[in-house]
Amino acid sequence: MKFINAGFGNMVAVDRIISVASPDAAPIKRMVQDGKEHGRVIDVSCGKKTKAVLFCDHDYIILSALTPERICHAFGEDTDLSETEALQ
Repeated sequence: MKFINAGFGNMVAVDRIISVASPDAAPIKRMVQDGKEHGRVIDVSCGKKTKAVLFCDHDYIILSALTPERICHAFGEDTDLSETEALQ
């Protein structure tokens, strides 16, 4: 099983991550709030501003102080796509 750094020495299993999103959009904020109400949020930001929200299987949500681009870089993914390429 491969793990990636989610910030401040916290690790997340790569096989468990479904998506990585920015926390700025209203639907993401609602999902995080709903997850908090149901005890499904793990905050590994250590009090810093949340810059990425990792959605995992089994409905868990992880809040990270790292940017989505940095987390995806840890996957070995190229995040330098233009907006047109990303939408296709």
